[in-house]
Amino acid sequence: MRILFISSTRIGDAVLSTGLLDHLIRTYPQAKVVVACGPVAEGVFARMPNRAWTIVLAKRRFRAHWIALWRQVAGQRWDIVVDLRGSAFAWLVRARKRYVMRGGRQPGHRLAHLGALLGLDPPPLPVAWFGPADRARAAALLPGEGAWIALGPTANWDRKVWPAERFVALHQALTAPGAPLAGARAVILGGPGAQERPMAAPVLAALGDRAVDLVGGLALPEVAAVLARCALFVGNDSGLMHLSAATGTPTLGLFGPSRVEEYAPAGRRTATAVAPGSPALDSMAGLTLETALAAAERLLAAKVTA
Repeated sequence: MRILFISSTRIGDAVLSTGLLDHLIRTYPQAKVVVACGPVAEGVFARMPNRAWTIVLAKRRFRAHWIALWRQVAGQRWDIVVDLRGSAFAWLVRARKRYVMRGGRQPGHRLAHLGALLGLDPPPLPVAWFGPADRARAAALLPGEGAWIALGPTANWDRKVWPAERFVALHQALTAPGAPLAGARAVILGGPGAQERPMAAPVLAALGDRAVDLVGGLALPEVAAVLARCALFVGNDSGLMHLSAATGTPTLGLFGPSRVEEYAPAGRRTATAVAPGSPALDSMAGLTLETALAAAERLLAAKVTA
């Protein structure tokens, strides 16, 4: 059995789609799955069970990337084609069943849209795939028995970014004597490239030797393994936030200009702190330390849901 799964270009959307993939793999355990995704999202699927191969769709002029994809898959007959990009591509290849996401903005959470595509209610939660080597790397990077707090002070858009000094103050409040994670150290995570490192630099400088710098330095399966070792993740709305939620780590997403009703973290232990006036463009500065701290404390105190 062959399944072609056309996922997203962005990491966050790709992570959200893993619940559908996990459902398909469990339903058809003998199936071979080919995933098509954007270059930055490739690592989301690198450790996926039943993956035959990944086709990286780098955008080209005049939509030539779709022609390149067609050349790689048109020679086979597919049992199932899932297209999350809402294109006409699924109708250009031979397939027994096709599931094509409707384009345009829809009300409700992205995860519900994905579940509805296969008639799944409730929709399956995202998963994070990583292997023994990734776990070993994470253990070496975050040694010891004490707790770790992962901070994600970066994003792909600077208006999504909570002020760096509030990340520092939040970590200090959560790790003070008598606090929920007293004595916990920080690991700072972010994407590769020149854009996100300056966003993380003030947090790293303020926390000094209490923080481990992993900004842009790991493959996505290694990042997932690091997040799985942490007692808490706090970060801006980003692919990193969604990956953390998928690991099952308690995940607090910070929201300002983006829509929390559409992209809140989805997982077994998640929460959000939302700026007043959200989704206004410059609302992130209005999200106070007190609001984020209260949300983090409630999340840590809450029971794990099934």
